[in-house]
Amino acid sequence: MLVEGIHFDLSYSPLKYVGYKAVTENVSDIYAMNAKPEQIIVSFAVSNRFSYEALDELYKGIYEACADYQVDLVGGDVTSSKLGILLSITVIGKAKKEKISYRNSAKTDDLICVTGDLGAAYMGLKLLERERKIAVETKSTPDWTGYEYILQRQLRPVARKDIFNFFQENDIVPNAMIDISDGLSSEIIHICTQSNKGARIYEDRLPIAQETEKMANELGISPTTVALSGGEDYELLFTIPVELKDKIKENQQIHVIGNITDKPEDIYMIAKNGDEIAIIAQGWNSFQQR
Repeated sequence: MLVEGIHFDLSYSPLKYVGYKAVTENVSDIYAMNAKPEQIIVSFAVSNRFSYEALDELYKGIYEACADYQVDLVGGDVTSSKLGILLSITVIGKAKKEKISYRNSAKTDDLICVTGDLGAAYMGLKLLERERKIAVETKSTPDWTGYEYILQRQLRPVARKDIFNFFQENDIVPNAMIDISDGLSSEIIHICTQSNKGARIYEDRLPIAQETEKMANELGISPTTVALSGGEDYELLFTIPVELKDKIKENQQIHVIGNITDKPEDIYMIAKNGDEIAIIAQGWNSFQQR
């Protein structure tokens, strides 16, 4: 579910992008179970301040995402609202039972892997918030030059259909998997808690894009903190047996960042200086307004 003022701000999020992102974040949950999304159901409530043309833009984004992920929009509901737009999408997916990945099946000594890079969506959000404030104060037009990537990651993220396809083509079934919506630290804790395991990840292995690091440094935030706690990246976090390492090493979108341990109480990051730092859940909280 996406709620205006909580999950998106229409002062900088075009409705077309809101529609696309709503589908993306939901099909991402299906990919995170090593399954194929097939159908979506869309329901929303909307206030009378939105024109037909505005809702048409919303649906353009939804249909564009449906085409990209090859899913069918098969139904839904529309009602009125006094509070802007509330958008809810249900995705129906399919997988063979023996190929489904859950969050509670990580094994001791599994490799911990992530796809893509981390923290870009959060830095895109912080950039949008900063530039909006500057624009209001100075009546100027924002200049996004050099920051197109982190803006795209925030406004129009892409779910990892490519990684799902890679798993199918190479007969890989992750022992445990989750998508990164609330931040890497929160998702690692979810897997460890539900699998009754611990984890060691390494700071110098965290994949961080150059634009993300640049923006973090501008804001005086540690890029590592951004990678651990940013959220909304919709990358995949998964664990696999060590013997599958050779199968994934040719895919440059997959990064091994650590391993699963047999001590549930120990979930640590090994810092670049060798210190062990306990990982705590500091991801995005949907009950706290931005």
